[in-house]
Parts: sequence; C-alpha cells; structure tokens
Amino acid sequence: MNLKTWITVFIAVAQSATVTVTSTGDFRIGGIVTTAPAGTTAAAAVATTTTYAGGVYEVDIASEDGHDDHDHDEHDGHDHGSASTTATGQTTAVTDCHFHEETQYCVNGDKAEGYIVPAPTETSNAPEEYTGCHSHGAETYCLREDGDEVQFVSLGAEASSDEQEDAAEFGGAVGVTCHFHAGVEHCVDANGNTVNRSGASACSAPDYDYNIPLRIGCLFAILATSAIGVYLPILTNKFLNFSLTGVIFTGFRQFGTGVIIATAFVHLITHAEMMWSNECMAPLDYEATGTSITMAGIFLCFAIEYFIKRIALARLKKADAKNAQEEIEVTDENPKENELSDSSSSLERGGTVAVPPLSRKISVIMLEAGIIFHSILLGVTLVVAGNSFFITLFIVIIFHQMFEGFALGTKIAELNMVSLWYKLLMALAFALITPIGMAIGIGVLSRFNGNSSSTLIALGTLDSFSAGILIWTGLVEMWAGDWIYGALVNANWLNTTVGFLSLIAGMILMSVLGKWA
Repeated sequence: MNLKTWITVFIAVAQSATVTVTSTGDFRIGGIVTTAPAGTTAAAAVATTTTYAGGVYEVDIASEDGHDDHDHDEHDGHDHGSASTTATGQTTAVTDCHFHEETQYCVNGDKAEGYIVPAPTETSNAPEEYTGCHSHGAETYCLREDGDEVQFVSLGAEASSDEQEDAAEFGGAVGVTCHFHAGVEHCVDANGNTVNRSGASACSAPDYDYNIPLRIGCLFAILATSAIGVYLPILTNKFLNFSLTGVIFTGFRQFGTGVIIATAFVHLITHAEMMWSNECMAPLDYEATGTSITMAGIFLCFAIEYFIKRIALARLKKADAKNAQEEIEVTDENPKENELSDSSSSLERGGTVAVPPLSRKISVIMLEAGIIFHSILLGVTLVVAGNSFFITLFIVIIFHQMFEGFALGTKIAELNMVSLWYKLLMALAFALITPIGMAIGIGVLSRFNGNSSSTLIALGTLDSFSAGILIWTGLVEMWAGDWIYGALVNANWLNTTVGFLSLIAGMILMSVLGKWA
C-alpha cells in the first residue's frame, strides 16, 4: 500500500513529553495511548487532541485510501518494517534552516544544530524548515514539500565521533575526505566542495604529526626497488646475452616506452596543471605558463640532439675524407682494415642518416635527466604526505619506481661503445635520486608548505619541464624510433605482437598509478 503519514506536534506549554506513533496507527503521548479509528481521514482526525500533564498536543493524521496503518516500506526504498518512530519535543520538525557555503544547517527541538543530507542544490529556493521528522534506528529523517526524505544529522549527541571531529576540524563541514596529490592536501566535503581545516588559511602549512621512523625505513625500500628495476635489464642483457631485436628484449623495451609516455602525460602534465591552477598560486598574467614550459623542454631536447648529431656527422665526414685520401696508399695487404673503413664511411643508407653512438648516448642522458627531475620531486612529496595517506602513496611509488627504472634500464642497456661500469653508474644515479628527495623532504618537514606560492611555482616549473623532456624522448626517440624508423617497422608477427601488447601494458599500468601519485 502506498501510504503517507504526517505528524505535527505543537507544544502549547513549555513542557517536554515523548510522542510515539507506531505502524499500527496508535500514538502515545507520555503514558496515554490513543488508537486512531479505522478509516480515519484527515478531515475527521484534524481536531483529535489528547491532554497530558497540563500540555495540549495536537496530532494530525492523514491517511490515504482509508487505511489506518502507517506503512513506510515503500518510501524512498527504506525498509522500516514495524519499527516505531519516536520524537522528542519539536523534533518532529527542524527549523531555522540556513546555509554555510553549500551545506544547509537546521535546528531541532532540542536546539541542537545539524545538517541536511543531501543538501538542496538551489540555495535561493531551499526550504527553511522540514516537517514530518521521524527516526529509522539511530538516524533521523524529515520530509521535503514533495514528500521525499532527507536526513538530518545532528552535530550534537546524534552525530558520530568521526562526524563531530570533522565538523570541529573543518568548520562544520561534513563528510570530509582528504587526499594528497603532488604533495598537496586536498579536502572536500560531502557535496564535493573544497574545505580547509579550522583556524588555518587555505594556503598555510598543515600541522601534521609525522611518523619519521616509518619514512626513514621506507627510504631504503624505495632505494632497493629502484635499483632492482633499473639494473635488471642491464645485467640481463650483459650476462644472458639477449638479442636487442629478440622477442624478450622487444617486450622489455616497449613496456618501458609505454611507461615513459604515460609518466609524461598522466603524471607530470597532470601534476603541473594542479600546481599552476592551485588557488594559492599568485595570479598568472599568462595562462599557458605550464604548457609553454613543457614546449620549451621539448624544443631544448630537439636542439641538443640536432646540434650534437650535426657535430658528430661532421666529424665522421672529415674522417671519411681522410680515409679516402689514405686509401690511395693502402695496398691489398690489409683487407680487414679496408672493410672497416668502408663500413664507417657509409653515413647515408636508403635516404636515412646513421645515428652516431654519441647521439644515442646524449638521448639516453636527456631521458635520465627528465626522470631524475621528476623522481626527486616524487621523493619530497611522498615524505610530506600525511600519515593517513602515506602508506597508500608509498605502495604506489614502489611500483612507479620499478616500472620507470625498468624503462630507463632498457635504454641504458642498448648503448654501444659504452663500458659496463659507465652503464652501472648511470643506473645508480636513478636508484639514488628518489631516496635523496625523501631525505630532503624529511629535513624540511617542519617548514615545508606545499601550498605556498613559491613552492607551487618551483614544483610546477620542474614538472612541466620534465614532461617536455619525456614527451620528446618517449614519442620521438622511443615510440617513433622503434615503430616508424626502427626494427619494428618490418618485424615478424611475434615481435610485433609482443611489442604492441607490451607498449599498451606499460601505458595502462602507469596510468592506473596516476590515480594516487
């Protein structure tokens, strides 16, 4: 049955009593029980009154279809069964409703303030009171004018301890959740509005009780994980002698390519935009500051690689001219020397210019530079995260360092004419940089303010610039270099399939981690 019951209690004297209405249609005022006659209508019941202890309480019962039971089973999907609804004093209605930002607050009969969930979206036309209040267990619900239920959460005795703590800490805001992204805490209330801790400016440094021993222990865990990720491809290629064009190394390489590209777009650009758009950032006269810095990073990579390649090719041409001059005097007594000279002079084959080893080395160095800029910031932001989010962020960064180290290690392993010790030193720089960032963060915990304008500018600049470096390296050197101009343009179906799936896997896994770091 589709039934609705409105109960309004008007207190005629300054005395409090308990009014109980059950699902059978009985209502009790104090110790007196009155049963609503079967088939009672609103017109017949409007004048029904009961006097108790000198107080006059007027109870209006509206019954649809002539039924005398008060079944709420179909109301807004709540299953209330035959549970009784109890109200004290004026708690059959909440009044004096008003707004603090987007949250609507009202006052119940005990003069206790609470908030309405969900809050009205149109604040200008929001009701100033809600009637028909009733309880479902420990929760209080009231009715809007259209008959829909809203919850009234008291900030007094009916509120949970967590709700009271949140209300006190965040100036009355309710349902507050906080998370850290790029080292900056962001808190929102139940309506999705940004809130700040009470007594603190939105741009002030948060006052946290950091667990220093935990952070020091995690520093060594990050060091070990980064080392495993970056050294694994180098040592595997050295001692197991995998072919650089074989299916295993192709999978390693393309997974690393996907990781680098996702790091640039999902992590760095996103973090940079959060910095540049932060409300604590000083107003920018040029809105495209972040993307311009990213473009500058791309151009710098291009310029460095272009001029280094031009210099290297010019030297090779001089060497070819010298070799050609010497060939006149060379006899057939040294055929191997002639073959070596011929191979080194072939700078152009099929319309493409051979890439000098120096250019490949510079390309990998620039890739590592972009990763290092990003990793040192990652270490700092991990340490300054609040204790409630630190473990989650730590687990995410463990995987982040493993994947990113794997990508860099694959590129280092491919370098020719470079000693193993040089490769190991390049890998060591990556393994150490995030722990160094964590050590810096531990040192400045008491003074670090991720919301200060100067900090936001520094972090935004480094993230934007690092993004430009990784975009150039990931898209041009790695992705296009392998699939458009490299071996995969004409590879067999097995290498192509493994490379393609590995590329997608690297992108997806690193993008998923972007939810937390």
